[in-house]
Amino acid sequence: MTLCGKACIFRDMKLLYPTHMKEYELIDTGGFEKLERFGAYVIMRPESQAVWDKSLPSAEWKRRAHAVYTLGDNGESITGDNRDRGTWERKNNMPEQWMFSYSYADMRLALKLALTSFGHIGIFPEQSENWNYIHDTLHSFHMNTPRVLNLFAYTGAASLAAKSAGADVVHVDSVKHTVSWARENMEASGLSNIRWIVEDALKYAKREVNRGNSYNGIILDPPKYGRGPKGERWLLDMYINEIMGLCSQLLAKKNAFLLLNLYSMGYSAVIADNLIRSHFGRNIENEFGELYIADTFKKPLPLGVYSRFRR
Repeated sequence: MTLCGKACIFRDMKLLYPTHMKEYELIDTGGFEKLERFGAYVIMRPESQAVWDKSLPSAEWKRRAHAVYTLGDNGESITGDNRDRGTWERKNNMPEQWMFSYSYADMRLALKLALTSFGHIGIFPEQSENWNYIHDTLHSFHMNTPRVLNLFAYTGAASLAAKSAGADVVHVDSVKHTVSWARENMEASGLSNIRWIVEDALKYAKREVNRGNSYNGIILDPPKYGRGPKGERWLLDMYINEIMGLCSQLLAKKNAFLLLNLYSMGYSAVIADNLIRSHFGRNIENEFGELYIADTFKKPLPLGVYSRFRR
């Protein structure tokens, strides 16, 4: 990527894709849908960025799928709390929940998957390269117990990656059910002693700054919108810059890393890069780019942007 003003600066954006995800396969994409295999089960669900044609016939998609997700009643979108809900049609003895394993180096994760009303199932496979990054970076610090803060932590795969590398992990998410799910994943993975916080991420970060705490790793995976446990409203456009400023105060000066993921449509990797560099220094050597997975017909599906660095 070339940025030109009075001077011309060349920096490369990097494309990340899963290289160790043996139990996952993106079979086909197109027609605003994706067909995926998680372990033994194939699911079909909407994908807003798959604007091209499918490679397989639609009938073949339906034949292969063990579960099909549809937005709303009769395929129409219903919006509740600013998010679309839908329903799953299961067939071929498809369970509502099943286990999924992920291995990298000495990391062994066991993750529960489930068919939720929002169409999510508990993991985002493209994030596995970031799990590896967390694991490798923490080992490179050669510290007994580095401290890691995971904000908007969802079902906790990133928290487990940090814990498996010996970190003292604080896992923050505003949804109690999701935190309980993350705890199940911890126990299934043979790990223990993650600190669970059901809290609004922005509010928690402010309190940690006031307490004078610091962390060797901070992970942020914020949604476009959300609600805290007491009705606090999260809007990415409104609060992302503020929470990045708080993270700049919480991150240790050395033996530290920060990882930012953004999924909102219209948010480019340049935005993630600018957020990192504006709060942590223009000369910081961060890596930034897009996350993607290619289907079996070699069509790459973009799945978000990231920026990360260590110091």
